[in-house]
Amino acid sequence: MSPAAGRRITPLVSPVVCNGRVPVLDEPLKKILGGNTAKVMADHLDLHTVGDLLHHYPRRYAERGELTRLSDLPLDEHVTVVAQVADARVHTFNGGRGRRLEVTITDGSGRLQLVFFGKGVHKPRTELQPGTRAMFAGKVSVFNRKRQLAHPEYKTLGAESGAEAVEAFAHQLLPLYPACKQMESWQIQQAVDTVLGPAGHEETALAGLVDPLPESLREGRGLATLPEALRKIHRPRTKADIAMARGRLKWDEAFVLQVALARRRRADAQLPAVPRKPAPDGLLAAFDARLPFTLTEGQRRVSEEIFADLATEHPMHRLLQGEVGSGKTMVALRAMLGVVDAGGQAAMLAPTEVLAQQHHRSITEMMGELAGWGLWRDAPAQEGGGGRQEGGLPGGAEQGTKVVLLTGSMGAAARRQALLDLVTGEAGIVIGTHALIEDKVQFHDLGLVVVDEQHRFGVEQRDALRSKGKQPPHLLVMTATPIPRTVAMTVFGDLETSVLDQLPSGRSPIASHVVPAKDKPHFLARAWERVREEVAAGHQAYVVCPRIGDDIGDEGDGARGAARPSAEDEAEKRPPLAVVDVAEQLTKGPLRDLRVEVLHGRMQPEAKDEVMRRFAAGEVDVLVATTVIEVGVNVPNATVMVIMDADRFGVSQLHQLRGRVGRGSAAGLCLLVTEMPEGSPARARLGAVAATLDGFELSRIDLEQRREGDVLGQAQSGVRSSLRVLAVIDDEEVIAAAREEATAVVTADPELAGYPELRTALDALLDKERAEFLDKG
Repeated sequence: MSPAAGRRITPLVSPVVCNGRVPVLDEPLKKILGGNTAKVMADHLDLHTVGDLLHHYPRRYAERGELTRLSDLPLDEHVTVVAQVADARVHTFNGGRGRRLEVTITDGSGRLQLVFFGKGVHKPRTELQPGTRAMFAGKVSVFNRKRQLAHPEYKTLGAESGAEAVEAFAHQLLPLYPACKQMESWQIQQAVDTVLGPAGHEETALAGLVDPLPESLREGRGLATLPEALRKIHRPRTKADIAMARGRLKWDEAFVLQVALARRRRADAQLPAVPRKPAPDGLLAAFDARLPFTLTEGQRRVSEEIFADLATEHPMHRLLQGEVGSGKTMVALRAMLGVVDAGGQAAMLAPTEVLAQQHHRSITEMMGELAGWGLWRDAPAQEGGGGRQEGGLPGGAEQGTKVVLLTGSMGAAARRQALLDLVTGEAGIVIGTHALIEDKVQFHDLGLVVVDEQHRFGVEQRDALRSKGKQPPHLLVMTATPIPRTVAMTVFGDLETSVLDQLPSGRSPIASHVVPAKDKPHFLARAWERVREEVAAGHQAYVVCPRIGDDIGDEGDGARGAARPSAEDEAEKRPPLAVVDVAEQLTKGPLRDLRVEVLHGRMQPEAKDEVMRRFAAGEVDVLVATTVIEVGVNVPNATVMVIMDADRFGVSQLHQLRGRVGRGSAAGLCLLVTEMPEGSPARARLGAVAATLDGFELSRIDLEQRREGDVLGQAQSGVRSSLRVLAVIDDEEVIAAAREEATAVVTADPELAGYPELRTALDALLDKERAEFLDKG
């Protein structure tokens, strides 16, 4: 074995005794472990105190392995052997500067070499003398065609050591910690051992622990004490110890987080807000009377929940989620019209200009002659609806309100007019992008904020818009795709949840298929034939690409959650397919005589709007686009979507894109084109998308493939995530039970006066950044 390959890192940890005093959880690690170790832990693992270290849990555990005869050693596996030292010699290299200890051991069935380097030579050189019997554990490797163990763990055996001691050593569980290049797992374990003290005396070291769980909860749920849980997670004797410790520590994380959210919900419920009750014969009633279809039962149920919230004297905080195409925009529009009815204004915040323009277009089309008229600015906001213009409108309409668009790229004159309409109250509804939250934007009486596709907005943006009301406005948050219940209880834990689980009548099923372009090129040729067939039948098509067509990439929202490039996969080595290139290839090739246009986020707003208008009007056969068409685009005549390099997109994003077809009476078709080989994880993901239209099931698949921090997003802001053992996706029962317990505790004792330990834990969780998140949520 080469000296470089086996160089042992000098242990950074040495047992430091702090004047005989037991370290408390907030004591700096520098005092316990010394300055060098503490600096590495702070800089590279963000561990600063004893408490930080004790809550840095092992990510998994290794067993030393079954006892193995030297003649039967398997390569590249962890083994434990009992043998006797036959020979031990120190060799020098690098002109005497480097030293290597080679120990030969035998058990009668064979011989094995052990190697130790550097400062790791001293202890085994003293202890592993010829004739010494010991247990050795490590991973079997080969050097110079000989099997060896490099830097094995070992324990010498005295004459009295029997079979039980050998078995205990072989089956001991070894904690493996989240580590880094500068500090390996075994060094972290040494640091933990220093803090915990000798085995069997951990209670002394853990005496100062603050237990956040109320005693009644802990006993009622049959949970271990916190000192016991920490001891067993760091020094388990059995796998049952690990399960018990993790079960208890999951409760800590779930409960403290849910208490924080329950207090946030309660604080929100105390805020004043203007009740917004729509008039029985007002703008909302006029809109409903003009609808060419009936609302689904789900739309009616969710609308009732929203209107009940709007009628209270406290601001609504509601999450509206549902399947792609379930009619969330219709529900949101009815809520906005109800607020306008009651004399207020409503703002819808969209993540992109294309989506804002699309919402503006679809909402004005849905409202028809009810859109485009000014509010009666001086009407009293009384029950019975004082905020609508009445009398003598075209087409016999007796009510109406102006719907304006506000985006960052509008011309100066149009922008000035929109700002004037908002501050005077002339506009009852405004739809816009982040331009809505600029300081110069003022409202006459902002009553409702609708946030579309919440995950694309920073908390500060949402908060800035809400602050524009004279009193806190009501808030409705919409998600583009369904999210699992556990995520709703954590990421959106301060919001009440409404779910739309029905598709409107008239929606057609969507067939989805994976097109393996590299394995079976004729499948791709057939895909373009299907596009031609749909266009010949009078329908239209989308072709979606991950990139625009230059080195900058798309508008920053192209392949969210996409598979990471892999050196092993040829298909991932090339750049993603681009809109500009694909459009050119199609117009010169398989779709040469069709009307093909492009759409992407870097086009001028007027150009984007014109392309979308022409596509909606049926003047374009095939739209080659980036994911700007991902949400909100509604062209019922579009029946087929071809997604190029589909493996570059996340599962939920593919489901969202697919929802752009099948919105009319004709069946929809979604073709997922990929060059990924059969059997690859990427193909499996695409197969899952093709196999089901259930967005809730797909969202679980999507989240299971992402790290916990990605799932929680800004809810877990702060340098260190507060969730270390709780898995939002898997631990639904714990989260639901913790929410129930937390709500009961906060209802009975809002200030937590009777729970000082819980308050302390809450203060530790809510660092400044995180507290701001919850406050703005």
